[in-house]
Amino acid sequence: MELKLGLVCVILLFPVLCNAQGFFTKSRASYYGTPDGYGNPRGACGFGDYGRTVNGGSVTAVSAKLWKNGAGCGSCYQVRCKIPQLCDVNGAYVVVTDYGEGDRTDFILSPRAFSKLGRDQVASDKLKKYGVLDIEYKRVPCTFKGYNIMFQINEHSSNPGYFAIAVLYVGGTYDVTAVEMWQKEHHQWEALRRSYGAVFDFANPPRGEILLRFQVSSSAGLKWVVSKFPIPANWRAGATYTTSF
Repeated sequence: MELKLGLVCVILLFPVLCNAQGFFTKSRASYYGTPDGYGNPRGACGFGDYGRTVNGGSVTAVSAKLWKNGAGCGSCYQVRCKIPQLCDVNGAYVVVTDYGEGDRTDFILSPRAFSKLGRDQVASDKLKKYGVLDIEYKRVPCTFKGYNIMFQINEHSSNPGYFAIAVLYVGGTYDVTAVEMWQKEHHQWEALRRSYGAVFDFANPPRGEILLRFQVSSSAGLKWVVSKFPIPANWRAGATYTTSF
């Protein structure tokens, strides 16, 4: 099923702690500046403008251990700071859209995300003056009603010579670790290359419909998810598709 990207620019995160996975980990967080407070559309995940506005602009760059060579793109985290008189008890719920490390930080937050760490606007302004904060974080499920994986044909794709996708969203606490394409002529699956971030590509794809499957990992292990609908033969750059587990 193809979707218009404008309809899916907000990920809803359950802010209820019982839905979160695991325990909090101590770390540090900072923030970067943008003209409008939203995320960076040139983030290393390859999300483009989606990476600027997803989750209301509450997005983050993460360190190498959370980046996972791009597999961490789209992951959702709860981040909260530790100054009682200034920090909100729930903190910020953020989506990974970029890679970045600072002064022993695991998170470099967008301005909108960083502002949610404070109890109110006055507190948030005071927190910004610190520059870098001691925080604690944990992975939480990403939730979006109706499907589990969303991917977009990358803007540099050209039918039929070059095919690339960006995996924009994965539900729950899954990471996409590999993508394969069904080669009907050879009756086998063939791997796409992880080009960068969440972008996978394939030179000279087969003509006609394209069927993909996604390898996802979680604490429960690895499994393959086959797309329920093939991408039509007349695919074009910018088209967005979804599939469920």
